[in-house]
Amino acid sequence: MSRARVELEPAYLLSQRPYRETSQLIEVFSPNYGRVGLIARGMRGVKPRQRGTLALFQPLLLSWLERGDLGTVTAAEAAGNGVVLLGERVFHGWYLNELLLKLLQRHDPHPELYADYAQALVGLAGTAEAAEAALRIFEKRLLHQLGYGLPLADEFDLQQTYRYWPDLGFVPAQAGTPGTVSGASLLALHSEQLQCRAELDDARRLLRQALEPHVPRAELRTPQLLKQMRSWRKA
Repeated sequence: MSRARVELEPAYLLSQRPYRETSQLIEVFSPNYGRVGLIARGMRGVKPRQRGTLALFQPLLLSWLERGDLGTVTAAEAAGNGVVLLGERVFHGWYLNELLLKLLQRHDPHPELYADYAQALVGLAGTAEAAEAALRIFEKRLLHQLGYGLPLADEFDLQQTYRYWPDLGFVPAQAGTPGTVSGASLLALHSEQLQCRAELDDARRLLRQALEPHVPRAELRTPQLLKQMRSWRKA
């Protein structure tokens, strides 16, 4: 089987888990190679290489030797300053990673989505409203990149409410009907200018509905962990 060398490819770490005695299995996301599975050898020894460099939410430059479905990391270095996510923002970052792990096939490049991911991380480090808007905009762009984009446009009536049907698109519906969103919220999501609470809430419900057929909410671990943490806080 032939081997291909990849040199200094921009990437973000999505997940990591122990492998054998001193190594890790990692999943990374890069613009030119998409989601890639790699073995990082020597990461758990007495003097592990690249410890601290292979960190979540840190832009990286990775080199690896590719063979089959799993490659082997040969070099790793930071490619700039990563974002610092605190409190619940860490869960939000994990959620973005989990979406990519669930929805992207390995070795399927999405360079625009890579840029969207980097932009979303910056948004998560901002104000609470900016962080929530960043999540919704990334979900919207992710669906679009995968061919499941919402049929948004700039022609919605500000005074009308709509119900989304996957086969029909947005259909006018009576205000107060469960599952409806306002025309104002749809316009805000289309322009990616989510600002008020009503727009953010509508966008969250709508995108959750749009994502459900592709990655059921019940299969996502991060929202469940966040819910558990909030319940522990209340207790």
